[in-house]
Amino acid sequence: MRVQKLTFAALAVVAGLSLTACQNGEDDLGQVAPSSASSASSASGGSGSGGSAAQDGGKDSAGQGTGGQGTSAGNGSEANSKVGKCRTDDLDITATDSTIGGDTEGTVAVEFKNGGPDCVLSGYAGIDLKTNAGSLSAERTGEKATPMTLKNGKSVYFGINYPLNTSGGSGVRVTGLVVTPPDETKSFSLEWPGAATLPATDGSGSQVKVGPMGSAGQGEG
Repeated sequence: MRVQKLTFAALAVVAGLSLTACQNGEDDLGQVAPSSASSASSASGGSGSGGSAAQDGGKDSAGQGTGGQGTSAGNGSEANSKVGKCRTDDLDITATDSTIGGDTEGTVAVEFKNGGPDCVLSGYAGIDLKTNAGSLSAERTGEKATPMTLKNGKSVYFGINYPLNTSGGSGVRVTGLVVTPPDETKSFSLEWPGAATLPATDGSGSQVKVGPMGSAGQGEG
């Protein structure tokens, strides 16, 4: 009987040790026992906290990088969104006679075709007629000038009105046309397509007038 009691006691001790091992380790399915899971959780919490800090640091770095890129992109976008004024070198400038039979005045239509990036035109172009009596500057008609964006490949037209020489006299011979785009200092010279002469005047003022952008032809198109 004593031997059996000792055997039972030994079995109980072994069973207790096995149970403890299962609780502190893994069971047969490879699952972590609750006590081990708690320890793992605490351990991972420490490393997780470190990982979180690393991630936060990564986010900060990424955030700063993104912020920097965003700012740079924003500035670039703003720069691109600010359309500059039209330059003489980017414009294909032509002039055609647009006088219609029966008109009391002659008309020349000037075309600005944009061969460069989108640009802004505002106001009046400077117009000077070269004549055998010297240079004659056109006066503005006084019409309201509305700023416009002239896209690449598009054109805008404006008109030059001048008096027709019906006096029968030789008048003033026109030898050329000089056009200066708005807000530009560089001019462009071309042939005058209108009537060959203007009536002679007493010099009291110019009778040649220029309209704002879009005041002749097809407007902006």
